[in-house]
Amino acid sequence: MAEKYINPHTDFGFKRLFGSECNTELLISFLNTIFHGKQNIQKVTYINSESRPGFFVVRCENDKGEKFIVEMQNVYQEFFKDRTIYYSTFPIREQAQRGGDWDFHLNPVYTIGLLNFNFADGLENAKRWHHEVKLMEVDTHEVFYDKLTYIYVEIPKFDKKESELESMYDKWMYVLKNLSNLMQRPAALQERVFTRLFEQAEISKFDKQELKLYEDSVNAYRDIVNAIRTAEKKKYAEGRAEGRAEGRAEGRAEGRAEGIVEVAKKMLLKGISAELVAEMTGMSLDEVSKLK
Repeated sequence: MAEKYINPHTDFGFKRLFGSECNTELLISFLNTIFHGKQNIQKVTYINSESRPGFFVVRCENDKGEKFIVEMQNVYQEFFKDRTIYYSTFPIREQAQRGGDWDFHLNPVYTIGLLNFNFADGLENAKRWHHEVKLMEVDTHEVFYDKLTYIYVEIPKFDKKESELESMYDKWMYVLKNLSNLMQRPAALQERVFTRLFEQAEISKFDKQELKLYEDSVNAYRDIVNAIRTAEKKKYAEGRAEGRAEGRAEGRAEGRAEGIVEVAKKMLLKGISAELVAEMTGMSLDEVSKLK
């Protein structure tokens, strides 16, 4: 394979880094980082994992009984937000105790969504890539219940270069976004945990079975990406046709320009990257950025 390191957006890559018993230190480091020091996780126990086309889930708990759902989501779906809420109910209900003595005390549940798209639903105008959501009292804006937390991380919005990496969170995000494109370990990633990560991510160290599983996983990932791009191009073509039809009423050239702008806006709202929108519409990246 041309790549030196695995793609963490694939089923195999995600599970190898975050869902493997031998690599718990990677998951622990990432979880402690993503909570900005509010957590001090020393040990995790895996409960189970799940894979479906477009997303992969790892469930675990720490030594205090707190539950974590860590998910890599490659494909935007209409009811994605509903699904994350639904999945968070499983570790809640599983805490119910039989008998009449249970007082309904619950351990915290954290759902972490690593999104390989811009999560436009409700966050269209947010430039930040980290979003923490809790139940809130509407009038006071105070947290109503602090044991249920949803963290959404929009990987495409992270645009720092290696020279700009400051925090451990920056470094983890850089790895999640760029790992499969790297040919060597960046000088900025010298922490011990990244030594382990790059050792586990190096494709040349795989045995035949691991290599076959990874290749299958990469092919599945590419099929999904290509399907998305095909759908995007079809919508773009339909949008251009609509733009031309409207343009004839007000002037062919002006109508085409307006149609393309409207299509670009719709594409951005669907979470398509500004770079891809610019490529597909013929607009400049600066013009597309002004539409956000």
